[in-house]
Amino acid sequence: MFTGLVQGLGTLQPINSDKLQITCLPQSARLIMSDLALGDSVAVDGVCLTVVDILPQGFVAVASPETRDLSTLGSSAQYVNLETSLKVGSKLGGHFVTGHVDGTGTLKSAIQTATSWEMTFNTASAQVARYIISKGSIAINGISLTVADCNPEGSCFTVAVIPLTYAETNLQYLTPGNWVNLEGDILGKYVEKFLRSGTPSSDLAWDSPDLPRSLENMTPTFLSEHGYL
Repeated sequence: MFTGLVQGLGTLQPINSDKLQITCLPQSARLIMSDLALGDSVAVDGVCLTVVDILPQGFVAVASPETRDLSTLGSSAQYVNLETSLKVGSKLGGHFVTGHVDGTGTLKSAIQTATSWEMTFNTASAQVARYIISKGSIAINGISLTVADCNPEGSCFTVAVIPLTYAETNLQYLTPGNWVNLEGDILGKYVEKFLRSGTPSSDLAWDSPDLPRSLENMTPTFLSEHGYL
């Protein structure tokens, strides 16, 4: 489990079909490597990977063929975002990020404003788009961000990135057309699961007459009226 607050940057180099070597940049090495151990989980551009070897300035992690196919780890990247796993008792400054990406998207545009960078992304993945709602949480390359606006389908959305986040992550290196990893909010996935189950437990107050009985009726207006937004 991660928070979506990136701790540093590194470079990625494939070793073979299932192993990747991640080298931390000098300014990131101390924070990432201070207590890293074999078997630890590290989010690499938002993908949860297991450490199988410790190197002086980085580590080796395993990435299955499926992981490479469903993420950007199978392609070359100049820099990758790094975050070690959440420790019990640590501050949760972002949102709960699992490191299990739902799919990928591409940068459409990045516009600098007086206070932030407005970045718009497209995704052709229905598995991603279904969880994107205005003011909801989204992890982009492992970065916890808030959706500022989106189309009804969720296939095109905009986030506002503060200058600090932009400067400390690999968002600064993206150009239109570049691919990114996307993970929807896990809370939304559980809500969808409960609704699809058909017979939710009354112990959880799901017997309310106001509860929508289908996903089609769960609109942003319904969520707002019931305190979700």
